[in-house]
Amino acid sequence: MRGTTIGLAGATALAVGLAMVPVGSAATADPSARKVTLVTDYEMPFPCGQTWSGTSRRNHSPSSLAIDWNRADDIDDPVVASAPGVVTTADKVDNSGYGRWVVIDHGNGEDSLYAHLRTITVTVGQRVDQGMQIGTVGSTGNSTGAHLHFEERKSRTVVQPFLHRLQFRFGTSLASSNCVDVPVAGKWLNRRTASLGVYRRAKAGQFLIRRPDGSTLAKQMGTVTDEPVVGDWEGNGVVNPGVWTPATRTFQLRIGSRTTRIVYGAATDKPVAGDWDGDGTWEVGVRRPSTSTFLLRSATGSSRSVRLGDANDLPVLGDWDGDGVTDLGVYDQTTSRFTLRKVDDEGTVWLGAITFGARGDLPVAGDWDGNGRTDLAVWTPSTATFTQRIATTATTADARSLTTFRYGRRR
Repeated sequence: MRGTTIGLAGATALAVGLAMVPVGSAATADPSARKVTLVTDYEMPFPCGQTWSGTSRRNHSPSSLAIDWNRADDIDDPVVASAPGVVTTADKVDNSGYGRWVVIDHGNGEDSLYAHLRTITVTVGQRVDQGMQIGTVGSTGNSTGAHLHFEERKSRTVVQPFLHRLQFRFGTSLASSNCVDVPVAGKWLNRRTASLGVYRRAKAGQFLIRRPDGSTLAKQMGTVTDEPVVGDWEGNGVVNPGVWTPATRTFQLRIGSRTTRIVYGAATDKPVAGDWDGDGTWEVGVRRPSTSTFLLRSATGSSRSVRLGDANDLPVLGDWDGDGVTDLGVYDQTTSRFTLRKVDDEGTVWLGAITFGARGDLPVAGDWDGNGRTDLAVWTPSTATFTQRIATTATTADARSLTTFRYGRRR
């Protein structure tokens, strides 16, 4: 998860330091605590570039190895996932010492805990990416003031915290290196084929699109905690940028210098976009992990729902059969399995399953060969590598070709 930029010609790399600055007398953790080597590569639980102070004390419950994070006026500041995983606890009832709290399972018996939250924007069973907002700083539970209580745990036991692969030194301030890219794709360049790119989570968010010659087209939009969403908002065959803000449930869709705003969904949803009726103009929607349901909004504001997949699946959409209507799909990061749904002319629903990628990859979809049918791809966060899969149809078991290249910031 280190902030290294690979293959971003024409783009500016965002370098965030990890300098540790003393902020007074350090609260030293228990020196007798057993050190445990963790597999999970944790980053700070705050957006890219923010500076926070972390302390503890010997009687800190449940362990002196838990970090209490503070900065000035931090109530309601966003809290983000320090590493990718599945939410196993999202307690929105303030009836325990932790108050409102979240636990994210990262595999290998390791998880992270975030307590005293004011609000929670995830649900149990939901898969979250590193850097995705999960709640806001509060003072719920056994707390005397706003702060974030954070634990790194092995087999539910709090262990010595490591951040950005460095052992955290209590009583210091850090600038967050939780600076991640999110893969995106679309027909940005007025071409028959889709182009790949990333959405860079930063104070000022950026869409960075890879041109055929390897250079980068940059479009600034959104903030560090917004979720990217792209679509052809005006029906001219070229996609435009958009973002969705979980806290306000607001889509912002950019068309030239004009921005359209639509309030839709719930804070725990994931934004999606597509041409639901085949008229050439894209609409927005959400996938609701708590019910494994897509909610698709029409241009008139009405909605329809489609259930597909499980809570921990990620949405992936495309025109699988080339009929001009966007179809639905989901991707399971654990099994690397795409489940793609399409409806034929007689209204019969068909499901196709394709295994592609590796554990932890993020799904991407686009028409890579310009034949009018959407193809699949995955992006590997640890190497910032796209692998495109081209087949006669997305649901065809055997691919005609695979193309691999690096683009974006590896984690």
